[in-house]
Amino acid sequence: MIKKKLLYQPIQRACIIPLVFIGLMNYSQPVQAQLTNSIQNTVKNSPFQSFKQPKLPRNGAPTGRRRAGAGRSPDCPSNLTQLTALVPGDGEKSVLASTVTENPTFWFYVPQLAQTTRYGEFVLQVLDGKDAQNVYRTPLTLVGKAGIISITLPAQPQYFLKADKKYHWYFHIYCGDPEKTSDNFYVDGFVQRQVLTEALDSQLKSAKPKEYIVYNANNIWYDTLTNLGQQRHINPQNATIDKDWVDLLNAVGLQDIAQEPIVQHYNLEK
Repeated sequence: MIKKKLLYQPIQRACIIPLVFIGLMNYSQPVQAQLTNSIQNTVKNSPFQSFKQPKLPRNGAPTGRRRAGAGRSPDCPSNLTQLTALVPGDGEKSVLASTVTENPTFWFYVPQLAQTTRYGEFVLQVLDGKDAQNVYRTPLTLVGKAGIISITLPAQPQYFLKADKKYHWYFHIYCGDPEKTSDNFYVDGFVQRQVLTEALDSQLKSAKPKEYIVYNANNIWYDTLTNLGQQRHINPQNATIDKDWVDLLNAVGLQDIAQEPIVQHYNLEK
C-alpha cells in the first residue's frame, strides 16, 4: 500500500504541472488580447491630444540649428532664413532625437525659392568622439513652391544607422550654383537609432496605421513625425490627422509652419 502511494504521488504531481502550465497559457492569452484591444480602441475611437516635446537631452549633449541663420553674401535671398528643420529643440537650437529605423526620414520647411536658389544638399556624418566622418552626401534639386519636404536615406546597408552611434546631419540650400559659390543657408541636427524591441514592435502592429501614437509615447521623434506626415500626405482631407499634425508641431514650438503643405518627398536611392 505504501509503495502504491509513493508511486501515485509523482504521477499526480506530473499531471498537475502540465495543467498549471496550460492554465497560465490560457490566462496570458486573454491578457495579451486585452492589451492589444486596448491599444486598438485608443487609436480607433479616441482623439489623440497628448503630443509632447520629446525629453530634451541633458546639458552637454550636442545641439544644432533648427532655424537657418543669415548667409554671408548680400546676394542671398533674405527669405532663406525661413528654412526650418522639423525637429525638437530649445528655442532656435535642435537637439538629439531618436529613431528605430535604419534609414530614417528627415523633414524640413523650405520657403519659396527662385530658380537660382534651388540647389540643396543633404549630408549625414557619424560621430566618433570629437571626429566626424561622412556616411552619405547628395545634392538635391529643390522645388520652388514653399512647403514641407522630406528626405529618406537610401535603403542600402552601407548607409544604415548603427544603434551604438550618434549621427550629425546637415541640410543646405545654396545661394546659387554650388560650383560657383559656397554661400548657403543651413540647418543641422542629431539622430540616434534605438533597437526595436519585441514589446514596441507589438504595440506598433496593434496601432496601425496610426503608429505615430506609439512612437510619440516612447519618445521616438523621427518616426512619430514620419508616420504622421505620411498619413497627412495620404489623407489630406482627414481633419483628425491634420489636427494631430498641427498639435505635434505645436508641441515642439513649430506652430508657425504647422499649416504648411507637404510639397515633395525625396526617396534617395544611392
